[in-house]
Amino acid sequence: MWSGAGGSVSSSSGWQGSRTGSARVARAVFPPEQIAEVKAIACGLPRSQGVPLSRFSRAELHRLVVERGVCAASASTIARWLAEDAIKPWRYRSWIFPTDPDFEVKAARVLDLYQSRFEGKLLHPGEFVICADEKPSIQARRRSHETLPPGPGSGQRVEHSYRRGGALTYLAAWDVRRGQLFGRSEAKGGIEPFGRLVRQVMSKEPYASARRVFWIVDNGSSHRGKKSVERLQRRWRNLTLIHLPLHASWLNQIEIAFSIIQRKLLTPNDFDNLADLARTLNEFEHHYNQIARPFDWRFTRADLHQLILRLSNHEPQLDLAA
Repeated sequence: MWSGAGGSVSSSSGWQGSRTGSARVARAVFPPEQIAEVKAIACGLPRSQGVPLSRFSRAELHRLVVERGVCAASASTIARWLAEDAIKPWRYRSWIFPTDPDFEVKAARVLDLYQSRFEGKLLHPGEFVICADEKPSIQARRRSHETLPPGPGSGQRVEHSYRRGGALTYLAAWDVRRGQLFGRSEAKGGIEPFGRLVRQVMSKEPYASARRVFWIVDNGSSHRGKKSVERLQRRWRNLTLIHLPLHASWLNQIEIAFSIIQRKLLTPNDFDNLADLARTLNEFEHHYNQIARPFDWRFTRADLHQLILRLSNHEPQLDLAA
């Protein structure tokens, strides 16, 4: 034991404090160069390192840097380094550059309709905006054993094995301003089934006597090109067909409705046959329309322009903002 101006401190306490301090130093012993090299590897594709993987997991990244003598840090330490810069090499997302030279013009016209404007003018209360598309290949999967309801400490239990009962196509239209869903089940998609969906909507009020009904569609074969415009507008004088640009289904509000159907009805998939599936889709439509409201769409023309500018910076050879 020793004494000094600051009081008395036991030698054992001093040793403990030194050991704790050493442990803290040991945790940060890796030089910045090693940390930077680990992050650089994480920011590259595994194949660039000669590793036959599509993407790095934390364990695979740790294994690589240790085997190659880059760094001897633990997997949890490496994960902490990556978290500091929000680097997550085990995640991925798909993307595609717009190839339509008029992408912004076509997309902006749709976004204006979502804000009840067309060609610089407000829509009349007697005008409507419809988003439409088809959801193909919806299977009827009859489970080998009966699905069990939730119980204490257990969620719904669904048998993994099933018998295929065929597949159908669900065609649907979403009224953007009123927040209503209209759908029909068909054996397959195509021009004629889509025409039946249009007739189902356009032959009823308030659409039959509306000033204009704008139908927003993608470039699928059921409603592609000028021929579809001529065919539908010849049959329905108050119908205006609006095509999205290529690779812009994400701007079609019907895709939101399809995602709701997928989550609330089709997952898990358990239907005896196609008739049961079609009937349940119809029942869901009526159930959902009782509580449905217009979607809170916030992506605007200004947001689109900023997105196009960012994409142009990544792909300078494409004049996307033209």
